Amino acid sequence: MTDRFRPSYLALLEKGELRQRAADARRRLAACDLCANLCRVDRLEQADRAICRTGAEAIVYCAAPHFGEERPISGRRGSGTIFFSRCNLQCVFCQNDDISQGAAGKQLPAEAIAELMLRLQACGCHNINLVSGSHVVAQAIAAIAIAAESGLRLPIVYNSGGYDSLEALALLDGVVDIYMPDMKCADREVAGRYLGVRDYPDVNRAAVVEMHRQVGDLVTDARGVARRGLLVRHLVMPHGLAGTGEIVDFLAEKISTDTYLNIMGQYRPCYRAGSFPDINRRPTPEEIGSARELARRAGLCRLDGP
Repeated sequence: MTDRFRPSYLALLEKGELRQRAADARRRLAACDLCANLCRVDRLEQADRAICRTGAEAIVYCAAPHFGEERPISGRRGSGTIFFSRCNLQCVFCQNDDISQGAAGKQLPAEAIAELMLRLQACGCHNINLVSGSHVVAQAIAAIAIAAESGLRLPIVYNSGGYDSLEALALLDGVVDIYMPDMKCADREVAGRYLGVRDYPDVNRAAVVEMHRQVGDLVTDARGVARRGLLVRHLVMPHGLAGTGEIVDFLAEKISTDTYLNIMGQYRPCYRAGSFPDINRRPTPEEIGSARELARRAGLCRLDGP
């Protein structure tokens, strides 16, 4: 644990590199590779052709202190969450499909998103939590640069579905303090059927390796509030479809046995899940308990969840 904290992006700000990083990211939008879909669409001119259907400006659904995240993220004063609309995945079981698959929210320039960050800081939040940000990396970096110049000093949490490109993560290196990716599934067939992208397991693992390289294991202050590091989320699916055993073995062997892992048991059939019999029910208590036992057997020692 540590009480000494300085957000990563301040070093880039002081060297004059944070604005440059934002400019570099914006240029990538012209042939976008800022998520693992690598659709190469010119999002500055033809946003409707991009998989995420998001252009030069991000769509923000809402921004508010959030107290329902993991304990190191929410703490006592809440996580300063900014929920972005749209998504770079098409999960058939999405619990927020009105946000992820629709355009609910408001299109905002970077200056307005920066103002939201500063307001959340003024509310006393522990961090700025960019929720579903994989498709708006350029817009997020631009907002962070503006907010940092105006006094933002909170850690940045990058909260993603885990389908992140190495190109985007390179731009986020030194900007993000806490990575909080999902590891949704371990099998390509399952990924193709339920997430819409067969290569999710390979992309996801490469992304988590890079995230950990950048920030290491989760570090908290004396109050148990996260300051830097990796926190992984894994949603237990019916019939073991998420491949929990493979995922926890990967974390223990390739990342760290000190990886903070939230084994989540709140899956329920949403969106289009009713059309898929294998996932048209909640996981049983036995399935959730089995997932936790697999994590323990793999040697993971920092477990959250039910």
